[in-house]
Amino acid sequence: MARIAGVNLPREKRLEVALTYIYGIGQPTARKICGELGLSYDQKVRDLTDEEITKLRTYIDTLEVEGELRRERSQAIKRLQEIGAYRGIRHRRGLPVNGQRTKTNARTRKGPKKTVGRGKKAKA
Repeated sequence: MARIAGVNLPREKRLEVALTYIYGIGQPTARKICGELGLSYDQKVRDLTDEEITKLRTYIDTLEVEGELRRERSQAIKRLQEIGAYRGIRHRRGLPVNGQRTKTNARTRKGPKKTVGRGKKAKA
């Protein structure tokens, strides 16, 4: 099992897909990495040689991935909250940040629906 940037890559998957298990590497970046290192992205991870794994590891160490990237993103959000920016306030309240509607939808961000009953009708 190849361990790159603190992530165990699944042995049975193609290289292109396995690289996406690393936070900060999507499919286009994975293809770019394979192209620059001269590796076939259809190749399975189990078929990689130690030399190829070392090449991958050194290349990915130059990128900003995993903990480094997570830390930078959380600091950016924290900065927005501290300066009182609109986006920071939306983050703090747990609401959609990029202008989406909230009257309907936005369940992922707002959480499950909280229904309130109207109570019993008073007797006349």
